[in-house]
Amino acid sequence: MNTNMSARERWLLALTALASLMIALDALVVTTALHSIALDLHASIADLEWTVNAYTLPFAVLLMAGAALGERHGRRRVLVGGLVLFGAASAGCALAPSLGWLIATRAVQGAAAAAVTPTALSVLSAAVGPERRPRMLGLFASITGLATAGGPLVGGAVVQDLAWQWIFWINVPIAAVLVPAVLARIDRDAGSPRALDYPGIGLISAAAFGLVWALVRANDAGWGSVEIVASMIGGVVALVAFVAWELRGAGVPLIPMRFFAARGFSAGNAAGFLLFAGTFSGAFFFAQFLQIVLGHGPLAAGLLLLPWTVTLFVVAPIAGAQINRIGARTLVSAGMLLQAAGFGCIALIAGPGMSYALLVLPFAVSGAGLSMAIPAAQSAVIGAVPQAAIGAASGTFNTARQLGGAFGIAITTAVFTGWGGIGSVSSFEDGFGPAVAVAAALALAGAAIGLLLPRRTAPVGVRPPGPVKATTGGPQM
Repeated sequence: MNTNMSARERWLLALTALASLMIALDALVVTTALHSIALDLHASIADLEWTVNAYTLPFAVLLMAGAALGERHGRRRVLVGGLVLFGAASAGCALAPSLGWLIATRAVQGAAAAAVTPTALSVLSAAVGPERRPRMLGLFASITGLATAGGPLVGGAVVQDLAWQWIFWINVPIAAVLVPAVLARIDRDAGSPRALDYPGIGLISAAAFGLVWALVRANDAGWGSVEIVASMIGGVVALVAFVAWELRGAGVPLIPMRFFAARGFSAGNAAGFLLFAGTFSGAFFFAQFLQIVLGHGPLAAGLLLLPWTVTLFVVAPIAGAQINRIGARTLVSAGMLLQAAGFGCIALIAGPGMSYALLVLPFAVSGAGLSMAIPAAQSAVIGAVPQAAIGAASGTFNTARQLGGAFGIAITTAVFTGWGGIGSVSSFEDGFGPAVAVAAALALAGAAIGLLLPRRTAPVGVRPPGPVKATTGGPQM
């Protein structure tokens, strides 16, 4: 395989990865700022959860719609619109005078992210051939991984030297640079003449909303409350209705259901769900542990997380380049097993007064694991569908990713509040260990699911899952 990229490929990779980087950075840059936001806006642990989930909820709910709009009206147009809205919403977050305002503008950011993320990955995936795609996706993941490495660090530096509001201001110049660059360097695509599957978009959005709402509200309202049970049931009913519609009623299905018969597609999405459930949980709790329990400042916390976060930038491109040779199954299962081992070790040894040196190895092991698994799971999903359905595959994977993140934070926060609390060092430590242990268990389950992936994923066009009568109306990561 030729490892040299053309100038066009370099521009596509740089612009799409930078757009994805900004979206991922905004989710993670908040982690080291949570303690400062709590002090400034008098927020509880539930309030802090909402500063994360107000972004995650519309992101997860609207991903399929964002991808479908990109396929219908042109990926470049939707990408530019999403970038403009994201920049404006970021300025709104920075200007927030209250917690309610911050949560509302975070929700607008999430809606904009749902347009940017699937179209960015779709643009890149559709522009390169099947033999080069795994390597490009590995590089894409590594650049996006700068957000994992840089998010907590940038957040800590900004909070310590400036104020937490500046974690949102930094998005404005990035978006301002990206918009004209995308218009100049990415070719305009006309989109598909096919009509959008509006009933399918509505049903999958309702399903995602019901399920994510139940997850993010369960710890406040109670898992057995009428609100949560009704929301969960409503989400499941909408999901069943969506599947029925796609099987029988949709002329141009949003997601052809036969794709789920391909193990690469179904197991890849399931593994991605659990992978990000654990990863989002770690990002939510680790920075707070370093500050509240070990007494480090925000900037120091970001620096001390580098053994965990920087591995994505180092390992992901290597893993991406090896997917065709080793196979996604080995990389996903081994990677998630490493993540589980690292998290499990942290859960066992973490405590007040411990030496930070003891955390370096488990941070690095778990980080290397998720760095192996992310490009492999993503490649398995995209490689399991025909070329014309890349948008739908991308949207599905990203929906699974965001649902997994919301699920992971909800479950681990429930465990955290059941065993401890945020009021003191001892109470935080009481909840931290069990919460991280649950995150380790989620990763272990993902490693088992990864074994269901095929040994090799046939390149798109070589062995598609079946004849494609309709291609996309839909999404991405």
